[in-house]
Amino acid sequence: MTLATNSILISTDEALSLLETVLHNSEAEDVTVTLNNTEESLTRFSENQISQNLTTTQFNLSITSYFGKRCATSSTNELNPDTIIPTIRRSEELARVAPEDPEWVPLLEPQTYDHRIPAFDPETAHLSPLRRGEMVQKVCQLSAKSNVEASGTLSSEAVLYAVANSRGVRACNRLTVADFSVTARIETGSAWTQRTACSVNQLPTEQLTETIINRAILSRNPREVSPGIYPVIFDGAAFTDLLEWVIWNLDARAADEGRSFMSRTNSEGKPIGNRIGEQLFSPLIQVQRNPAYLLLQSSTFFQDGMRKDELDIIKDGIPQTLSYSRYWAKKQGKMFHGGLFPIVMSGSNQSLEDLISQTEQGILVSRAWYVRYVNPRTLEVTGMTRDGTFWIEQGKIAYPIKNMRFNQCLPELLNQVEALSSVERYGNTVVPGVKVKAFNFSSITDSV
Repeated sequence: MTLATNSILISTDEALSLLETVLHNSEAEDVTVTLNNTEESLTRFSENQISQNLTTTQFNLSITSYFGKRCATSSTNELNPDTIIPTIRRSEELARVAPEDPEWVPLLEPQTYDHRIPAFDPETAHLSPLRRGEMVQKVCQLSAKSNVEASGTLSSEAVLYAVANSRGVRACNRLTVADFSVTARIETGSAWTQRTACSVNQLPTEQLTETIINRAILSRNPREVSPGIYPVIFDGAAFTDLLEWVIWNLDARAADEGRSFMSRTNSEGKPIGNRIGEQLFSPLIQVQRNPAYLLLQSSTFFQDGMRKDELDIIKDGIPQTLSYSRYWAKKQGKMFHGGLFPIVMSGSNQSLEDLISQTEQGILVSRAWYVRYVNPRTLEVTGMTRDGTFWIEQGKIAYPIKNMRFNQCLPELLNQVEALSSVERYGNTVVPGVKVKAFNFSSITDSV
């Protein structure tokens, strides 16, 4: 029985050597080169049967040449010199005739990176189709035994990313990621969840499946509840899709130009700065960029080579920083820190069940679906609940309710947070379950 395959990722030494070859052969004034080598495996299942089992390998070498404020990028997915040298020349030819970039900034200078090694699990990197199939088979068997139809995915990914430039930046990381998502359906009921880990062995696929089966059975024959403002408990998977919208909108340029909920304006509505340092949210809200967090252990640098270290984003409900591009940071005289991800929100030692038991009346939301802008200036969004929405009465789940559309200003949502559960990882975001005092449901929907 073969449970592993041989990964065909190139080594760190090979990657850095290849970048040096490009730099040596470049004739541009400056050059940046990146290499992305990914091996991703996916098993998809539907109605308790495996429907797809595949592995894809991708290699991309991207070369950006600079002449003054002009630049252009060319890329190749081949390793041989007969392809790489023409790719360098193509990048240079295009850069010479490109228009000048009005927001040009010099390339990054050499960085000092964290000495930690991102999580790379050999078993996840070499996971065979047979092993994935066996894991999914157990999920399907559990569902079939309960007369529930399960659908979802189990994936594993090994990634090597390297970057170098002519100013001295050199960086290379390898990491692994495993992800599991499952939807369970029975009659008029459905439930869903998702979980991500550094290793496939850290995914509790059977435990999650049993939880979702029970939630799907419980969600049958939902009752109608009138739209309105209610206390709400969000499963961590649901809250992730709302918190990420807030962090994405912590953009310094949008705030400074008056286009963001973080903008400060005068009596005439003209922008006069941003709201960094103001008490905008509940004191329970603590959010960091923390790539070294145990559940993440992700890359030590961003795609341009900028170091990726720990950074406070929201502390005690007070925004601490905004996301600056290098151009806007230079223009505003601010320090450039890179992007505000990966996101880690602090939780507590309580469970989601503890939050439910402390709620006299309210609604449990398992999933926030199809979230979209209503007003970018205030960060009001709309979306729908899905896959298991329940009425809570006297500290217990009383009965399922029909799904509802919500219209909610997200900064106000974060201001209404009154309790947190323990955290889990969803994609590249770590989030707890969250209880809020008030959440606005605008109508009932026919979504399942």
